[in-house]
Amino acid sequence: MTKKSRTRQLSPEEKRLWSHVARHVKPMAGKRLPPEPEPEDRTATAPARPIAAPAPVLAPLPSLKPALPPLAPVERRTLQALRRGRRDVDSVIDLHGMRQEEAHFALLRFLHRAQGSGHGLVLVITGKGGAAVGSSLVEERGVLRRMVPHWLRLPDLRALVIGFEEASPQHGGSGALYVRLRRRRGAG
Repeated sequence: MTKKSRTRQLSPEEKRLWSHVARHVKPMAGKRLPPEPEPEDRTATAPARPIAAPAPVLAPLPSLKPALPPLAPVERRTLQALRRGRRDVDSVIDLHGMRQEEAHFALLRFLHRAQGSGHGLVLVITGKGGAAVGSSLVEERGVLRRMVPHWLRLPDLRALVIGFEEASPQHGGSGALYVRLRRRRGAG
């Protein structure tokens, strides 16, 4: 019993495509490019299947609001002045012991109030989160420490926040953030 080869012949369109691809590559040493396929008489063959026109690409609609620039870190000089005690933060909020929802609402209210008062740099204390007591998966520690930076990156707060940075050790270190605020519109 002999095995028959199950290779199919390339269609004229496939040959033309392969020839086009092969013309744009450098052949390996000792190899030659495949011969150009002969142009075929379209009237002698069955009519080719019509190719559907691609769907028109719609241009994206211009956004109504201008995109906010990316968050910027607090300037090095400002951080040095804070560390050395030559500058103080304008306002402080302590979110210790609050639940996520309560802390998020308090943070929003605080940032709006601070911006309204003309403050440029505030301190947000999240706490470090300590070690979890027991092995309960329900009791997660350090949630605010992880969530506050996420909230500060959200679009609704980006109108208020220029950037933020981990606080220096005398202000809470990894359990606190310096937050730079945008000037209120219309303020001189």
